[in-house]
Amino acid sequence: MKLSLILPAYNEEENIKKGTLDKVFSYFKNKDFSWEIIVVDDGSDDQTKNLIEDKYLKVNNKLRLIEKPHQGKAISVIEGIKKAEGDIIAFSDFDLATPITEMNKLLSFIDKYDIVIGSRNNIRKGAPLIRKIMAKGFILIRDLFINLGGIRDTQCGFKIFKKKAAMRIVENLKVFKVGKMIDGPSVSAGFDLEFLYLAKKMGYQIKEVPVLWHYAETRRVNFLKDSIETLIDILKIKFNEVLGKYV
Repeated sequence: MKLSLILPAYNEEENIKKGTLDKVFSYFKNKDFSWEIIVVDDGSDDQTKNLIEDKYLKVNNKLRLIEKPHQGKAISVIEGIKKAEGDIIAFSDFDLATPITEMNKLLSFIDKYDIVIGSRNNIRKGAPLIRKIMAKGFILIRDLFINLGGIRDTQCGFKIFKKKAAMRIVENLKVFKVGKMIDGPSVSAGFDLEFLYLAKKMGYQIKEVPVLWHYAETRRVNFLKDSIETLIDILKIKFNEVLGKYV
C-alpha cells in the first residue's frame, strides 16, 4: 500500500520549531510501505511556508507542500484528499496532540474497515475545565440532531480512510462543498460530522480506536466563536438531511 498523511497547517511556525515534522519523518522512515507527507498550508501569515521549504522540502522528496488561500481546516483536508497519491489516506492535527506513533493502532484495522478514527474516549487529559464542559455539550447537541450510529468521538484530529471511500464522501459534501475566504483560525468541527454522517449513510464500515491524546495549548481555539460555528454547521447538516439532499 501507499499511505498519504495530510497535515493541515495554519501558522504552525512554533510547532515546526518544536520538531513536529521531525517526529513525523522519524516515525515513517523505517516503514515497509510507501508513504508521502502532504502539508497543506492554509494561507499562513507567519514563517510556516519558509521553514518547511528551507528545512524540509529541499531535502526530502516524500514531502509535498500545497499552498492555498485561508479557508479553514476542513477545506485544507479536502484539498489534501484530492491531491493524495496513496490508496490509504491519514490526517493528523499539526500539533500532534495524538502522538504520530498511535498511527500503528489505526493501521492495524484498515484492512477490515473503510475508515478508522482515533478516539479519546471522552478523556481530555490536561484540557481546561471549560473545554471539557463544552465537549460534553457538543456531544449532547450532536446526538440530538445527527445519528452517527454510536460513534463517540467525532472530533479527534487523527483519522485514516481508504481513498476510494474518502473521495466519494468529499464529492457529496453539502456544508463543506465550496470553500470561502475567512479571517482568523477555524477548527471546522462540522466537517468531521458531515464526513462521518455521509460515511454511515453510504454504508462504509467505521472503526473507533482509543488513542493517546494530550492537550496542547493553542490560540487557534475560540470557544464561543467555534461553538457558534459548529452549531450552525450541525443545523445545516440536519437541514440537508430533512430535505433529502444527501445521497
